[in-house]
Amino acid sequence: MEGNLRLMALTAYAPLTWGASYYVTRHLLPADSPLWGSALRALPAGLVLLLVARRLPRGAWWWRSLVLGTLTMGAFFVLVYVAAQLLPTSVAATVMATSPLVMMLVAWALVAQRPALPAVAGGVLGLVGVGAMVLTGGTSLDARGLVASVSAMLMSSVGFVLAQRWRDDDVDVVSSTAWQLVAGGSTLLGAALVVEGAPPHLDAPAWAGLAFLSVAATALAYLAWFAGLRRLPAGTVGLVGLLNPVAGLALGLLVAHERLALQQAAGALVVLAGVALGHPALARRGTVRTVEAPLPAQERETDPTAPLAVRSGRA
Repeated sequence: MEGNLRLMALTAYAPLTWGASYYVTRHLLPADSPLWGSALRALPAGLVLLLVARRLPRGAWWWRSLVLGTLTMGAFFVLVYVAAQLLPTSVAATVMATSPLVMMLVAWALVAQRPALPAVAGGVLGLVGVGAMVLTGGTSLDARGLVASVSAMLMSSVGFVLAQRWRDDDVDVVSSTAWQLVAGGSTLLGAALVVEGAPPHLDAPAWAGLAFLSVAATALAYLAWFAGLRRLPAGTVGLVGLLNPVAGLALGLLVAHERLALQQAAGALVVLAGVALGHPALARRGTVRTVEAPLPAQERETDPTAPLAVRSGRA
């Protein structure tokens, strides 16, 4: 149980930084360069991780990296960039919190992970909190931003579940993350040159924002996220994504000096309650249907606390 909670806490780093990325994109990066902004986020992070991994893909991982890199990092980053520019930070981050239920359904269809009742209840409770945070009767929302945000959520949900379905214990997390970032970033770079032309002129705050997005919210965040996906059911990992809108809301309060309505405060508490409700499912799933298969030596060396048994992938 304690080990599962530590892994949950590590995985939570990803949605927390992703929640912050909406604010950084909206306030520090140019609004008219989504392709360049996304390419400069993905490609440097992927190249750094590739230097660390010192390993190229083999066999099916060439096309798998391209598929996953497009779904979870390439086109996904562009859609998130557009959503961040057109929607308030809290709203853009909150729409992504609907991914837990989508991930549970996709995981059920693709990897036969039947969602446990506490996980479903936690996801529904989290969505209730999300609704309370967003539906406050304020100004109307840009439909283009909502479409971009929902599309990004759907693409990432499918990509994350496919990443678990294609899990290969001979491929470490650093290598697989690097391949996907390089594949997605390279595609974005070509599209940026064709569509947007020369790179935009960036000032010091913009470069600082890109550094945060590339290192903290991409390289480190995806390592944490995929590490969770390797050992936890996709639906349970998805519940942690509910921290995304909480991070966006907190930045709005502390940095942008937004006023928090009582309804929004109550919604944030309900979101956290939804995350907490998923813990019993995590504990139970961590103890059933295991396959005694040792992890690769490389992974045991880099993560001495990793268990020697890995799950069969079924709930």
